[in-house]
Amino acid sequence: MIERQVDIPTRDGAATTFIVHPDRDGPHPVILFFMDAPAIREELRDMARRLATSGYYVMLPNLYYRAGVMELGVLSPDPEDPGRQRMVALMNGLSIAMVMDDAEALIAFADADPAARQGAIGALGYCMSGQFAINAAARFRDRVAAAASIHGTYLMTDQPDSPHLSARATDAQLYFACAEIDSWLPLETVTALREDLAAHGVAAEVELYPGLRHGFVFPQRPAYDKAGAERHWNRILALFQRRLQG
Repeated sequence: MIERQVDIPTRDGAATTFIVHPDRDGPHPVILFFMDAPAIREELRDMARRLATSGYYVMLPNLYYRAGVMELGVLSPDPEDPGRQRMVALMNGLSIAMVMDDAEALIAFADADPAARQGAIGALGYCMSGQFAINAAARFRDRVAAAASIHGTYLMTDQPDSPHLSARATDAQLYFACAEIDSWLPLETVTALREDLAAHGVAAEVELYPGLRHGFVFPQRPAYDKAGAERHWNRILALFQRRLQG
């Protein structure tokens, strides 16, 4: 495997990005891997490495670069903890438009790298970034062929760039993994999302993970569930195989 960390110029500065891909048989299809709210950490780098071992050029950007923040360290579960409050402020400081500008810069960088295959790419987002992965499929309709939101947040809002609306404007195949116990995406919203996507003929699967909590894919979190996490890996790897490796 080849891995490196680079600063990719963007409209607002430079996004420090972890890039990992196989050292043979390239070039490889690109996957934009958008971080969750607790920021860049080794846990996410390991997930990027796992994707790369299946034959992908994986880009994991630091979305908090505008605030000069890279890693937040261990966070307390206490909502009143200053570290957690800082995380929430950073998360709320992002917008879909900002991250789409970052994604444009990431794609341009990949297109200039011989190790990255030009053509169809994938997008993957966890928690706060599920919305970014889905919107990338709409913003880059001619490039993103598959996108996945894993226990994503803010998937149905009253904003014009709400993910459920953006999903109607893409030809990509979409996958939504939803935890049954998730205050960020209540069951009634999961049902509404599934019904809305079906009503508009969107090529999407909304899968409920019974009994699991928000964050179940992350080994370092109390909500981690190994069986559920492995199921999510099977789903996204199959999705990317179908849409990116052809």
